[in-house]
Amino acid sequence: MDWQDEGIIVGVRRHGETSAIVELLTREHGRHVGLVRGGRSKRMQPLLQMGNEVVTEWRARIEDHLGEYRLEAKTMRAAHIINQSSALFALGHMCGLIRLLPEREPHHGLFDVMQIVLDKLSDSQLAAPLVIRFEQHILTELGFGLDLTECALTGAREDLAYVSPKTGRAVTRAAAAPWLDKVLPLPAFLIQNDQPFLMPDQQSIIDGFALTGHFLERHVYGPRGQEEPETRRSFIASILKRNQTATP
Repeated sequence: MDWQDEGIIVGVRRHGETSAIVELLTREHGRHVGLVRGGRSKRMQPLLQMGNEVVTEWRARIEDHLGEYRLEAKTMRAAHIINQSSALFALGHMCGLIRLLPEREPHHGLFDVMQIVLDKLSDSQLAAPLVIRFEQHILTELGFGLDLTECALTGAREDLAYVSPKTGRAVTRAAAAPWLDKVLPLPAFLIQNDQPFLMPDQQSIIDGFALTGHFLERHVYGPRGQEEPETRRSFIASILKRNQTATP
């Protein structure tokens, strides 16, 4: 068995004295693990860093075996990301979410989404909303996607302002009025698919992370007996602190 693909490194762990087990998010083969012989060498260390993008060939005698990777560098992002604490937190958080996906199941489009977000992590304005959208995308890939297209109560598509914490469906401002103490705010930037992107303000960022965080806790972390990862908390804190510092 063998195939060639593109991949983003989302995890690396040592294997024996000289090799490494490398976990990739690939474009066509989803989350996939393989052995890199000599992966602990000084020559390979700069390549085998989370966030780097590679061209890979995977080979195994039997499909179910671990198999071996042969990797070539395509986009070396890690050296740039590692010098920015907020970007490093975001990278760790995103890779942690990817590692929750079932192995060897294709997730068409997720590779492209991760590429876009990784390339913008150093942008102080775009990083937070893109990471929120990434979390939203992960929820969809895991089968818990939010329905933000129309009101769950009226079917209306205008003035969607809240989300039901139980169903993950949008609700209009008027329909949600009797339950304002229960519903979650829906930031406008999450429903602007066909409109020019409006940069979210500080409160919209807070609301966005609260929204995706609620459903990550309910459907992803909680059932696995996990807590919200420190990387997510640290990224949010660093973004909010940076935004406060930048405000005149």
